[in-house]
Amino acid sequence: MANAERKLTGRHVAMIFVGAFTVIIGVNIVLAVNAVASFPGLEVKNSYVASQQFNDRREEQLALGWQVRAKAQGGQLHLAITDADGAPVQVAALRATLGRATHVQEDQSPDFVFDGSTYVAPVTLAAGNWNLRMEAENADGALFSQRVVLHVVEAAQ
Repeated sequence: MANAERKLTGRHVAMIFVGAFTVIIGVNIVLAVNAVASFPGLEVKNSYVASQQFNDRREEQLALGWQVRAKAQGGQLHLAITDADGAPVQVAALRATLGRATHVQEDQSPDFVFDGSTYVAPVTLAAGNWNLRMEAENADGALFSQRVVLHVVEAAQ
């Protein structure tokens, strides 16, 4: 008994068409939901107001001449703030958030202590890229803010 030749009918084409678009729309919905769920939030409440103050804050910050470096070693985060001559700076106030760039689940606020040359805080970090968003004030109240990228090669406990 010979097999009958199968024909491509309008019904088959419609099923292929509906199936393909179902997959495309399904994937788009999954990606959109994941994008919205993982969005960490806004950087500033009003970007227009922030842009109007940007140049003034930048000039004030550049006038301080501070340089910032961070490294994680032995379960501790070392934050070095130096002046234009390379001398350590002891700030009047220091606030920082350490976290990933893509989500806020691992964010932590290090409790820094000045040891005479650097600020040191105990941290637990997995390997990968981290961002330290810091704000420091000098004795005159000038604000210095910076995002310091930190690359951790092996997990620090």
